[in-house]
Amino acid sequence: MQKGGSDSDGREFKSAEEMWREQVGEDQSKKTEWYREGVGYWEGVEASTDGVLGGFGHVSDADVRDSEAFLNGLLSELLPNAANSQRHLVALDCGSGIGRVTKNLLIRYFNEVDLLEPVSHFLETARESLAPENQMVSDMHKATNFFCVPLQEFTPEAGRYDIIWVQWCIGHLTDDDFVSFFTRAKVGLKPGGLFVLKENIARNGFVLDKEDRSITRSDLYFKELFRQCGLHLYKIKDQKGWPQELFAVKIYALTTELPKKVHRTRSKVQANRPAIIK
Repeated sequence: MQKGGSDSDGREFKSAEEMWREQVGEDQSKKTEWYREGVGYWEGVEASTDGVLGGFGHVSDADVRDSEAFLNGLLSELLPNAANSQRHLVALDCGSGIGRVTKNLLIRYFNEVDLLEPVSHFLETARESLAPENQMVSDMHKATNFFCVPLQEFTPEAGRYDIIWVQWCIGHLTDDDFVSFFTRAKVGLKPGGLFVLKENIARNGFVLDKEDRSITRSDLYFKELFRQCGLHLYKIKDQKGWPQELFAVKIYALTTELPKKVHRTRSKVQANRPAIIK
């Protein structure tokens, strides 16, 4: 990955390799510290929509609206028997935080949703919010498992999920752990299942956030990592109605096998929780 980038202080790096050598090197203790500090940052954030969205709680409705349109398209194209309840749908919400995406979107479409989140007070808030007595959905839809485990240490149950939804969390993984996570997670998909990745996008290369230990990657950076993971791009969508002061957001649908039909949407925005451009 030769493309250069910068950090939140404005320091320039010639390549991602240079940045990763400095941040985590080959010393396991440095990588452990990277992840410890990342989780530590979020442990100091309040368990609310405004907290998990970095003070931009007002973008939640637009986020869910575009995600729902994207999800509906995927279900009709790739899982057509889901519409008439012929398939018991199960999703995994990675980096679930307080359960915002599960509660406002996934639980309405999936019979079961499992939540994966390393910050314990976020997950406890999600558990309370998603308790059956607090839900407006039918008894056929429920949050089933709450895993307090970081992405880089998680391996899903084989063949459990129709969709593994990864939103605003993959930036905390190093490139090696990004590839390792998706390689392991493939095992968790049912036949015909897929990944949805929704993330902040840097204009070029990458931007390292030194405060929360995360990296915002460019579209080309992501596509190179998808190639290394052996994943195929099925569809891309740009998030609409997004504040100009935030990094742009893209949604990627990824399959483990080469899709028969590939959808591409030309990006109209060149401009990353969402985050303020630094």
